[in-house]
Amino acid sequence: MNFLTIGHRGVMGVEPENTLRSFVAAQQAGLDLIELDLHLSKDGALVVMHDAEVDRTTDGTGPIAEKTLAELRALDAGRGERVPVFEEVLDAVKAPLQAEIKDVAAARALAEVMHKRDLVSRVEVSSFHDEAIAEIARLVPGVRTALIAGRYGPDVVDRALEAGATTVCLNIRRLTLEVVEQARKADLRIIGWVVNTQDHLRLVRALQLDGATTDYPEIKRTGRFTA
Repeated sequence: MNFLTIGHRGVMGVEPENTLRSFVAAQQAGLDLIELDLHLSKDGALVVMHDAEVDRTTDGTGPIAEKTLAELRALDAGRGERVPVFEEVLDAVKAPLQAEIKDVAAARALAEVMHKRDLVSRVEVSSFHDEAIAEIARLVPGVRTALIAGRYGPDVVDRALEAGATTVCLNIRRLTLEVVEQARKADLRIIGWVVNTQDHLRLVRALQLDGATTDYPEIKRTGRFTA
């Protein structure tokens, strides 16, 4: 299997995260996959933002769930960018996507879009939450799913299998050979995040991971991810 380079929220190291500008830059940099985050607005739109609140990445304040799409659109998400909805990202770039969902409600909304636009082959769905992965798998037969974990042990493999995930996306700072070996025995694909330093790149290679999520497009361009 080819080694995958995944753009974290686009290329958040150089562009405003989770914006169309960031996603286009990731595609232009040649990254294999683009990762993004989804939340539901007050009126049910699938908006692209990492946090549950708008405070960190826009000039607004408050929870996404308490704002309508029109209210979210009025915010500046960085360098004049607007908060996009998922459908806009689908149209703005052609690259495969890894969509992170935060809960079961988002899974249901995403499932509707995936059916409507026939996205099973293009979109992999990821989450920290086992129940969200199980729900999207139930609603969208054949969807590829990934369990994300920040703090974990070898039990993350059992969790992934129980949720029906085929990939584990694991915090590179906590990754051990034991976890890698357990994942390999279970035939799971392993992605490391967030890989921004030479030390982490060397670890990714030493552990023979299937891919890495990065904030910086130059890693791909300079060939640091190649053997």
